Amino acid sequence: MLSTPAVLTSLAGRFTVLKAPAVDAPPAQHDPAVASRVRQMLLDIEAGGMDAVLKHAAELDRWDGRDVELSPAEVAASGDALPADLREAIELGARRTQAFAKVQRSHLVDVETELEPGLVVGHRYIPVGRVGAYLPAGRFPLTASAFMTVGVAKAAGVGDVVACTPPQPDGKANPAVVYAAHVSGVDRVFVLGGVQALAAMAFGLVGDGPVDMLVGAGNAYVAEAKRQLFGRVAIDLPAGPSEVAVIADETADPVLVAADLLGQAEHGPTSPAALVTTSQELGAAVVAEIEKQLATLATRDIAGPAWRDFGSVLVADDRETAATLMDDLAPEHLEVQTADDDWYHDRLRNYGSLFIGEASTVAYSDKGMAGTNHVLPTAGGAKHSAGLSVSRFLKPLTYQRITQQATPLLAEAVQVISDSEGMAAHSATATLRTARWTA
Repeated sequence: MLSTPAVLTSLAGRFTVLKAPAVDAPPAQHDPAVASRVRQMLLDIEAGGMDAVLKHAAELDRWDGRDVELSPAEVAASGDALPADLREAIELGARRTQAFAKVQRSHLVDVETELEPGLVVGHRYIPVGRVGAYLPAGRFPLTASAFMTVGVAKAAGVGDVVACTPPQPDGKANPAVVYAAHVSGVDRVFVLGGVQALAAMAFGLVGDGPVDMLVGAGNAYVAEAKRQLFGRVAIDLPAGPSEVAVIADETADPVLVAADLLGQAEHGPTSPAALVTTSQELGAAVVAEIEKQLATLATRDIAGPAWRDFGSVLVADDRETAATLMDDLAPEHLEVQTADDDWYHDRLRNYGSLFIGEASTVAYSDKGMAGTNHVLPTAGGAKHSAGLSVSRFLKPLTYQRITQQATPLLAEAVQVISDSEGMAAHSATATLRTARWTA
């Protein structure tokens, strides 16, 4: 996870590379074999319907013939077997995430204004009709995913949110994942995983019809299915391996910086982690501390290869260089741990979500406790896109209301432009009105 060659060249002499990734390439985003397999599955399911969905479920998820939909009673009872502290933490995360989403929603207001006498224009925020949420539950069930997808969609006013989550080895849904969906306001839950789940929601094979939007993280097959279904439905954003980056100076604690880098490297062996620092000593201390923490980390078989192959440490000469390097990285998650955090907050422009100060850490958002959304752009996508939020589930629909008296303000110029383009029918829509109301 290094900046682009153009930026590295433009900043030559103003930084040094203390640790470079062992793999001289970004994590693969689109594997041709995965794309081909997903394409075949989508075509099969579109043609074969629910029978094809269940065929793939039996092949890939060991579906055993049970009903794939959880009853409302089963969904409501999903928290009964959970430890009390886990149940309370899930309820807290759902509550905070929806609270922040509702604050965001309150600032997205309908607008109407009169540009000229008789020319009124405006927009209204209308929620999408139906959303399908994919709730991962593989090696690491992402319990908080429902907060960010189901809960935020509901805060936006979406009327129908269905969720799919893959079965566990016993064929049942993960109860914590289901309970998180329940307290987030889910309408229906289906125990389906992978491509077949995305296809079933997009094609209207589960729930009350095809969804308008698919959201939620998943493995490479899930990400590819969303990519191929985009256009037929909306999606939250293309997703790659989870990323973290930290800007730190000599005041930062290397123990905390190392822990936070490993915290996201734990997501998978191709998850990039980057440190940009203005202190050579801090950079060296963090590298040493990461090796120390890996020695006893239960998930070192995942985080270790991720750090080795995709981890980097850059030492910048000054804070301006550090900020330029980081804006070019445009990481999914960005932590700032410096003596001048406010300067970086004002200066930085490209990131999925920003975590300011040593008391902040990505995990607080990942698990829903900070209230912000953890569905964020990866692979440099933060240069042009923001993460999932309540606004993504809303359509700002424009309208115009024009009086007969305002006709000269519009028709005459429209006629001139249309005639210059040779678009006679466009011109006629204006000239007819001019003749009728301005005679």
